[in-house]
Amino acid sequence: MSESQIKEMHAKAEKHEFQAEVSRMMKLIINSLYRNKEIFLRELISNAADALDKIRLISLTDPSALETNDDLSVRIKADRENRLLHITDSGIGMTKEELMSNLGTIARSGTAEFLSKLMDNAASADIQQDLIGQFGVGFYSAFLVADKVVVTSKSNDGEQYIWESDSGSFSIVKDPRGPTLKRGTQITLHMKEEASDFLEPDTLKNLVHKYSQFINFNIYLWQSKTETVDVPVEEEETPKKEEDGAVEEEKEEPKTKKIEKTVWDWERVNNVKPIWMRKPSQVEPEEYDDFYKSITKEYEKPLTHVHFTAEGEVSFRSILYVPKTSPSDMFQNYGKIVENIKLYVRRVFITDDFADMLPKYLSFIRGIVDSDDLPLNVSRENLQQHKLLKVIKKKLVRKVLDMLKKLEGTQFDDFWKEFSTNIKLGVMEDPSNRIRLAKLLRFASSADKEKLTSLTDYVERMKEKQDKIYYMAGTSRKEVETSPFVERLIAKGYEVLYLTEAVDEYCIQAMPDFDGKKFQNVAKEGVTIDDSEKAKEVHKELEKEYEPLTTWLKETGLKDLIEKAVVSQRLVQSPSALVASSYGWSGNMERIMKSQAYAKAKDPSQDFYASQKKTFEINPRHPVIKELLRRVVNDKEDPKAKDTALLLFETATLRSGYALADQVGFAERIESVLRQSLDVAHDATVEAEPVVEETEESAEAEGEEATAEEETKVEEEHSEL
Repeated sequence: MSESQIKEMHAKAEKHEFQAEVSRMMKLIINSLYRNKEIFLRELISNAADALDKIRLISLTDPSALETNDDLSVRIKADRENRLLHITDSGIGMTKEELMSNLGTIARSGTAEFLSKLMDNAASADIQQDLIGQFGVGFYSAFLVADKVVVTSKSNDGEQYIWESDSGSFSIVKDPRGPTLKRGTQITLHMKEEASDFLEPDTLKNLVHKYSQFINFNIYLWQSKTETVDVPVEEEETPKKEEDGAVEEEKEEPKTKKIEKTVWDWERVNNVKPIWMRKPSQVEPEEYDDFYKSITKEYEKPLTHVHFTAEGEVSFRSILYVPKTSPSDMFQNYGKIVENIKLYVRRVFITDDFADMLPKYLSFIRGIVDSDDLPLNVSRENLQQHKLLKVIKKKLVRKVLDMLKKLEGTQFDDFWKEFSTNIKLGVMEDPSNRIRLAKLLRFASSADKEKLTSLTDYVERMKEKQDKIYYMAGTSRKEVETSPFVERLIAKGYEVLYLTEAVDEYCIQAMPDFDGKKFQNVAKEGVTIDDSEKAKEVHKELEKEYEPLTTWLKETGLKDLIEKAVVSQRLVQSPSALVASSYGWSGNMERIMKSQAYAKAKDPSQDFYASQKKTFEINPRHPVIKELLRRVVNDKEDPKAKDTALLLFETATLRSGYALADQVGFAERIESVLRQSLDVAHDATVEAEPVVEETEESAEAEGEEATAEEETKVEEEHSEL
């Protein structure tokens, strides 16, 4: 624009004050709404895409609308020398009146008015739903990086006008250059000094990749590149001597040389197509894998994915992935914000750091969500509380669980190996989806030494009158399958689940039942085995026979150590076991609680559970128990009976998974048993160590040796330095 045109334009410009709401909104944006300045480019590209959507829709019923310019695109050009940034689109453009209303006020929206004109249009619902947001609030984010903003716009329905503002007021004037844009809008930002980085092509390219790579239109960036070109070689002319006779001169090919030349051209920067806008049947598996890699920066393929469109209260499209491997820091960052789900609104990236886009236990899921129903130009904080987003979250969880439910064979095995703990945490943390999650659980079982089993399969294999799901928790399979608690159950053909992960027992305790069957920890009270009536009668007789012993154990032998002593129905080989009450800690749970680093040193609840007395169960068929009964009946004060009872209690404590309170005393009692078995007298003492007198020569030798060692150490330290 020439100097005279600029003077003429300023003289004819109509000056206006911003609507009060606009001034307040700009202050809000600059001070707090968009904390990250780079957001301005996202908003301006979004507005450009909005304008392109409008003209494209009109062209469906009026092809002549594109005659002025059929290239639907966004072009970004930086002028570092003059500190200018141009964002140009070939969209619908704006008339003078539309510039006034759309950029001078907030109450009216160009897009809202545009949509109202389409009420009687024959366009399909699919086309109409692609129309996006309002050209309003987001536009003012330009003042985050610019001192002055100039908007040049040309509509098919009017002449080209220029809107200009420094954020205090604005002016509007007819463009003296005429319709240079043909159709569309160009936004020119006079950049602030501290925003110089946004004039760098690489910065702009990265921002487009971050926020707008899935816009439905091509985005071009004015870029420089180096090309190798051929140029003629200039040769000096040398005078030639004329020779007799005419000789036909041979024509020589012009000589050239290759040089590198910097050229400027438009480069497309949004090359990844939004595959979620297509039907799943139209997307190849390789495309899903490539898209996963593009949004996660991972090198390996995902384990599985789900691609779906949700409709109803809120409509959105989504592609969700399960990675092949779990992040190494997954549980170190458990509960923290993870940038795994990218939220788009009408193909415009909004954020990927919502705290609860998915529940914590599904934080490993990667993917995108794109909704046309969410508002675009609101703060992230307000969007996070939006009621429609809560509906989206609920549907996402259901889709993820449906996807996991469909995994089979080795694919599910691979998933379980990496993410089993997440599912177990989900059972504990997500009551609304507990049943769905429970169907995904897998545990080791007494029924199969190699494969894990599901709860569904366990229930199908239950014995005819079995009404409980039996489980035993411990640190390893070997520990639990050799536990005294599982002896009789396995001998009777009952299946027992082996819970060997620290979180397993918590997980099971969070479920009241599964498929109508309650869970029974076999290390606690309540284990009942469906024996015949005759077997029950035999047990009653044994209880009566051993009543002297059980009473003596409670009142004398193990007084203050146990809650009660009973004749066991679960022991086969072991002489005794220590059983927790239904609401007490099993040995495994006690070990976990005591080892937790975050547990308070003096946690009242921990002290309460740890101090609860247990039930001491005895095996009436074991020879040691039989002999103990005989001794107690003969002499309740028999010292050997008391020692045996205490040793039985302590070994049962260990075998039941509990820690001994008196480890020193236990060691002394074991030593006493060893003395008896080896016929070593109880009062035999340890032989005293002989005293070796030190001579002067040996003392000197030891001193010299010590000095030599010290010197060697000093030399080594110096050598290290």
